[in-house]
Amino acid sequence: MKVAILVPVSPFEPLETILKSVERLKRLDVEGFEVRMVYVIDRKNPNDERIDCLKKLGVEVLIRNNSRGKRAGAINDGIEFLMNFNPKYLAIFDVDSNPSVDFIKNCVQALENDDKAYSASTKRYIYNPINLPSKSVWLEYYLINFLLKRTRFKQFNGLIGVIRFDLISKHRLNENAVAEDADFATRMHCLGYRALLVEGKLFEQAPMSWRDIFNQRCRWYYGGLQLWRYFRDVLRTKNWGFLASWISSLTLTYIVALFLPLLPLGLPYMVYKIGFREALKGFVGLTVHTLILQIASIYSVAKFLIGKRVEWKPVERFEKIS
Repeated sequence: MKVAILVPVSPFEPLETILKSVERLKRLDVEGFEVRMVYVIDRKNPNDERIDCLKKLGVEVLIRNNSRGKRAGAINDGIEFLMNFNPKYLAIFDVDSNPSVDFIKNCVQALENDDKAYSASTKRYIYNPINLPSKSVWLEYYLINFLLKRTRFKQFNGLIGVIRFDLISKHRLNENAVAEDADFATRMHCLGYRALLVEGKLFEQAPMSWRDIFNQRCRWYYGGLQLWRYFRDVLRTKNWGFLASWISSLTLTYIVALFLPLLPLGLPYMVYKIGFREALKGFVGLTVHTLILQIASIYSVAKFLIGKRVEWKPVERFEKIS
């Protein structure tokens, strides 16, 4: 069985992050599969050292001399590049992804057992809770993992995971969508497919500054506003559980400040789990985090209404944890 691994790399990703990515993905258990791993590099200058370093490691590289479509464009170009290989499944990772060794095997097995599933992935966790901003995201992910088990719209896991190649090669990603992962997930659900959550873990980096969190969420929320174009399609599915999950995910994030009074209710549990000092830090972090999310949502709505697009911005990376 053929499986391809695709990693889109933006112009601002540092070499250290990319090398760590290669090291992590080479640990994956892919025994029994015919595998092809491709890094899609958006060249940052004519002498991009990242490309030469990857080639020296024997990594297959697809070079893009422009950033057309950003991440969505890179993945689409990677799919086109892999058409002759024609894998059954495509595993997509971000450059900071750190999947468990059995990630691909577990996802493929789940997809083999469910013809109506378009993708499979695992819960996602943060591996760099080193300061207050990153710890607040770390705590947030625990809530997201709780919600993922109880909703029918797995948009939070985006494209990171294993996807049926025939579906994504046919439908491709929307390069005009800011949140191309949620856009693709919505279209797949409207076609009657579903996403699976399987055993295993996928670690990734959290933004390490409040500014990076703000920029990230502005992009997510703006992308969420674009998804309302599919409302009629979602309604036509008559899948009321999916409809409720979809609408909730696209509305509650814009009124997140209303949940601030509930934060103290979780403080006793946090004290029990991590001690008073760390719990107090976590409470302060979550409070600031929630306020930033609310400001980001208002900013995104304003940008959307005046027709100004929210774009990707470079983020600070952390590479000390393998």
